[in-house]
Amino acid sequence: MARPGDRPGLADSAGETPHYHGHRERLRARFAQGDTLPDYEFLELVLFRSIPRRDVKPLAKALIQRFGSFAEVISAPPDLLAEVDGIGPAVIGDLKILEAAGRRLARGAVMERPLLTSWSAVIDYCRAAMAFSPREEFRILFLDKRNRLIADEVQGQGTVDHTPVYPREVVRRSLELSATALILVHNHPSGDPTPSQADIRMTRDIVAAAGPLGIVVHDHIIVGRDGHASFKGLKLM
Repeated sequence: MARPGDRPGLADSAGETPHYHGHRERLRARFAQGDTLPDYEFLELVLFRSIPRRDVKPLAKALIQRFGSFAEVISAPPDLLAEVDGIGPAVIGDLKILEAAGRRLARGAVMERPLLTSWSAVIDYCRAAMAFSPREEFRILFLDKRNRLIADEVQGQGTVDHTPVYPREVVRRSLELSATALILVHNHPSGDPTPSQADIRMTRDIVAAAGPLGIVVHDHIIVGRDGHASFKGLKLM
């Protein structure tokens, strides 16, 4: 049975195989040979399941044009996705499931192992979790004495360019969790991960508050669509 909003092609009405069926099989075969598809074709593979009776290539291209990339499409807020003609609740639900699956996959790569020995996995997780968020978020990875992850918590959400952060609250929560080390993370919705002067001051305030209590701040990572920045790598801490 067709889903609401599905529009059969001309061939459907004549009892013939729609033209896009052959395209779907060819695209699946190309994917099976290796994930080398451009973003809009990879998005088509997802939309095949959401919209089984329609040519979804124009819709996939419209989504990429609107949001910029595959990652930005699945991370886009539902209300903005709904503004694209042809996108309904079923498609939005499938895209959000895919987004959550990506976060879980990235999180699984950093669980149960010392984070400082799997730094690329930490970066991948942070980017998956918040690089494409439309608002700034400040999160903390709380670590034990073996640098294993105790908790991953969003401590604050703000506007497009500011999130309030209170060093006392950071230290208080660290003590509650018996954390001995932290990795600070926040995103820049602008896409540019370059630290601001406010970011630098805030980081130094947290380091100063945590140090006397034996809590080490390993790094502060800023993520954005255009990459990431490490305070330690930039020698800012």
